[in-house]
Amino acid sequence: MMAQQTFCEISMSLDGYVAGPNADLDDPLGVGGEALHEWVISLEAWRKEHGHEGGEQNASTPVLNAALERTGAHLMGRRMFSGGEGPWADDAKANGWWGDEPPFHKPVFVVTHHGREPLTLGDTTFTFVTDGVESALDQAAEAARDKDVMISGGAAVAQQALAAGRVDDLLIHVAPLFLGGGVRLFENLGSTRPGLELTGAVDAPGVTHLTYRVVTER
Repeated sequence: MMAQQTFCEISMSLDGYVAGPNADLDDPLGVGGEALHEWVISLEAWRKEHGHEGGEQNASTPVLNAALERTGAHLMGRRMFSGGEGPWADDAKANGWWGDEPPFHKPVFVVTHHGREPLTLGDTTFTFVTDGVESALDQAAEAARDKDVMISGGAAVAQQALAAGRVDDLLIHVAPLFLGGGVRLFENLGSTRPGLELTGAVDAPGVTHLTYRVVTER
């Protein structure tokens, strides 16, 4: 049995952005940011996770299925969860973006500065962690049991995990577009410059899936 791993899975523009400029509650992915995810929204596998019927299968299907199958718990930042920053009482999306039936179906750990009790919606329980990314990763690893931990976003959480040497693999879905501004994935790494080994490349409609192993010594 392989040792448990932590991997980051995220869509990115060709010029390195995971969200466009001027993101807000009405447009959480920023100007043009929704186009990063067009490749996945039509997939049968994605639609099933979100409670929808239909959809297509293409070269992206086994990539997405493999990522979902290996995942036992998710990690995300406060902004990915709700778009908010301050106290939860002031958060217009305090229960997240996904309604009463979130698409995760596994434990989710949210890194935040503002504590609250765990929130269960459908078959997903969100746990809010206030003592940093590494603590959240430790809790997610325990919850994932014999599966892996997926860092689902956003960029700040991924950067903190990389800087801490806690990421084993990167699964980057590169959309063929330029956003020209917004939130870059690979910033704020400090002196950390992880070594990377390309382990997979899949060309699919509207996207190229790149998988890298982080080879920097821990």
